[in-house]
Amino acid sequence: MSYLNGEASHWLTQSPPAPDSPSPLPTEKQDLVIVGGGLTGLWSAYYARQAHPDWAITIIDATHIGYGASGRNGGWLSTLLPGNRVKYAEAVDRARATDPTGPVGSAGLDGIASVRAFQSALFDSIDDVLAVCETEGIDAHQIRGGHIDIAQSEAGMSRLRDLQAGNEQFGYGPEDMQFLDAKATRARIDVAGALGSLYFPATAAIDPALLTRGLARVLREQGVTICEDTAAGHIGKGVVSTTRGQVSGNTVFICLEGYSDTVTGDLPGLQGRQVIPVFSSMIATEPLQPEVWESIGWEGRECLGDTAHTFIYAQRTADDRIAIGGRGAPYAYRSGLPGDGEVPAEVVDLLAGRLSSLFPDLDFDIAHAWRGALGVTRDWCAGIFFDPEQRIGVARGYAGHGVTATHLAARTLLDRASGQATPLTALPWNDHFSGQWEPEPVRWLGIRSMYRIFGIADTWERATRAKRTSLLARFGSHLAGLAE
Repeated sequence: MSYLNGEASHWLTQSPPAPDSPSPLPTEKQDLVIVGGGLTGLWSAYYARQAHPDWAITIIDATHIGYGASGRNGGWLSTLLPGNRVKYAEAVDRARATDPTGPVGSAGLDGIASVRAFQSALFDSIDDVLAVCETEGIDAHQIRGGHIDIAQSEAGMSRLRDLQAGNEQFGYGPEDMQFLDAKATRARIDVAGALGSLYFPATAAIDPALLTRGLARVLREQGVTICEDTAAGHIGKGVVSTTRGQVSGNTVFICLEGYSDTVTGDLPGLQGRQVIPVFSSMIATEPLQPEVWESIGWEGRECLGDTAHTFIYAQRTADDRIAIGGRGAPYAYRSGLPGDGEVPAEVVDLLAGRLSSLFPDLDFDIAHAWRGALGVTRDWCAGIFFDPEQRIGVARGYAGHGVTATHLAARTLLDRASGQATPLTALPWNDHFSGQWEPEPVRWLGIRSMYRIFGIADTWERATRAKRTSLLARFGSHLAGLAE
């Protein structure tokens, strides 16, 4: 089977790049310098321009707009919160006890209420992203078909029930999710062996490359300078050193996610090894014929997930492909980066096998395989930081749930930089410290072992027809810091 492997992503190869050669570095001092041309950086520039039409704003990126996770992800503009809700809630309660006048404690909310406010802000962000796309004429193939998490086992059904209860506790109302039985599930998407599902109507499917490049087009039209092929090195107060010279700015935002370790400096939220790159891989099929779609359904273009421990995420694309992703080979020794995204053959086979397990009668050809790096912290929680003395802000650690969260992070960074106390500056990811990752080779062994444990747990649950999540999987979740 012949398919394109790497070249960043299918989305990026299908979306025409900006025609401009790298813009000259600005020689005058900027009001805002943004390091990283992904969604966090683009949204930061967009809202800074809306609030400050006279500001000089520059984005620098080591390769090109959307090269990292923002152009390689599964295209879920989803309701999923970027982190462990219990850990956020516990951190808020600790902060209130020790510093009731701090940004989080001063909001007057306990941990659970604070996370519920966080979730509400994410719901609003989906509306806001879609509204900006409409206002600015950005066609990212967006469609609000919701997302559906499907269980193919009794143990998976028990996890759906637990997820439903957790969602209710942390801010989902009856309008935000719906439990579907097997018949209703398969009426939407005819997944083999589906026993039931949770449906979340607010989620939208998008083409992530079209979104990033659409935002870049708008920003250029609004006078924002975008310097591609410009890698940042050392970052200090008021200055960013790059491979093409220095850029000075009153305020600097670092929006590098899984690439955070590529810059140096006394940077808030990045001291030590707080963030590592964890890989997620994807394949996209060739377009499927209309009669195939008639048998599968999927008319609403819902984003599709499952309840396996080695979970998948998928969407039906605007040109009638299936794009499906999962972890595969999740981590490279010493936090290596994925380069142009070439995927090992065994991971491509794994994803193809997962697709076949969903639709056993589907005859498909793979068109493209790729992988990208997520930014992951030790407790899998994202964090927003701002040092008012250096005037350096950092957003990192979305752990695969960043398409919506990047929008909220950008607006939160700008509120932090303004010095104003706002509802966004009181959300629990502000200054959330996740701890340090273990040194190598412990880190490599731990991450590889975690995913191996999850794979074994999935196999065991299928073989034994378990009705509850296995003890092995629960152990793996606690080991990884994922358990709520």
